[in-house]
Amino acid sequence: MKKYIVALCAIAMLLGSCGTPGEKKATDNTTTEAQEVNLYTTRHYDADKVVLAKFEEQTGIKVNVIKAGADELINKIALEGENTPADIFMTVDAAKLYRAKEKGILQPVTLSQTASIAEQLKDEDNQWHPITYRARVIAYAKDKVDPSQLSTYEDLSDAKWKNKILIRSSSSGYNQSLLASIIEAQGEETAKTWAAGVQQNMARDPQGGDRDQIKAMASGVGEVAVVNTYYVGLLLNSSNPEERTAGEYVGLYFPNQDDRGTHINVSGAGITKHSKNKENAVKLLEYLQSTEAQTFFVNNSYEFPVNTSIEMNETLKSWGDFKIDALTFSRNTTNQEKAVKIFDEVGWK
Repeated sequence: MKKYIVALCAIAMLLGSCGTPGEKKATDNTTTEAQEVNLYTTRHYDADKVVLAKFEEQTGIKVNVIKAGADELINKIALEGENTPADIFMTVDAAKLYRAKEKGILQPVTLSQTASIAEQLKDEDNQWHPITYRARVIAYAKDKVDPSQLSTYEDLSDAKWKNKILIRSSSSGYNQSLLASIIEAQGEETAKTWAAGVQQNMARDPQGGDRDQIKAMASGVGEVAVVNTYYVGLLLNSSNPEERTAGEYVGLYFPNQDDRGTHINVSGAGITKHSKNKENAVKLLEYLQSTEAQTFFVNNSYEFPVNTSIEMNETLKSWGDFKIDALTFSRNTTNQEKAVKIFDEVGWK
């Protein structure tokens, strides 16, 4: 019986239906190892799960996801060195992407979508690549604030906003990058004055995320909040009626349009220096910049696309066009360290 089974398997192998375990039959009658790519990411959005699943379905490449904070992942990849399983590092702030670059854990790669990507969002050395961006704006209670009262981030330190400002904690990377941009534009002393003024004008101690600031405003606490645009988009399109009501309660104001422009946060990713699956990593980054993926992000996470060929949906269109702060991202990295010290000095919790 044993000889009979062996003979059957030998025949099957000749016919191409038997294969070695762990191998995948290719269309050209060759065999290849199962394909995968290891993604270290700080992004935690449902839209990402769908986009990565679509990539897996279309390519047959399995995406293994490891999630943690940006600094934790950067240090992990650096400590793992040549033995790191990480192929891609992805995060939601350009300052962290530049920190990864300075740490020497990324490698330069040219992607096929480069010509379609907004020039001011690119890393000049192609060590990281933008995926989406969101603007950090002023949300205001439409029944309490006339938008003509608003102008710049700096103006939020004025005493007229006493007990009216809602904003998250100083540990937020978004706030650290915002203060870093003010340092670049106005200098450390002005930045410190701004941070102290905003801290004194808060309607309550910092708590929760950006959506929590908007919900608090809708419940009668505060009149203005500093938030990322995509959180408002998520509220406006939520299946929860209370969240939609909170989103509809606020208007959005894009600060500093008469000078440097509105501050933005860039989500981006780079291929690690010691990637074991570089070809698959390139394919994933190119897919994330593709029309399909970019359109999905616009319509589901309400982030702005970096691919200039993508049409905005009605929510994003309703916010209008705006001037982007052209701060060099690399400078923002150095200034972010100064920002943390300033927050501590002024007592911003």
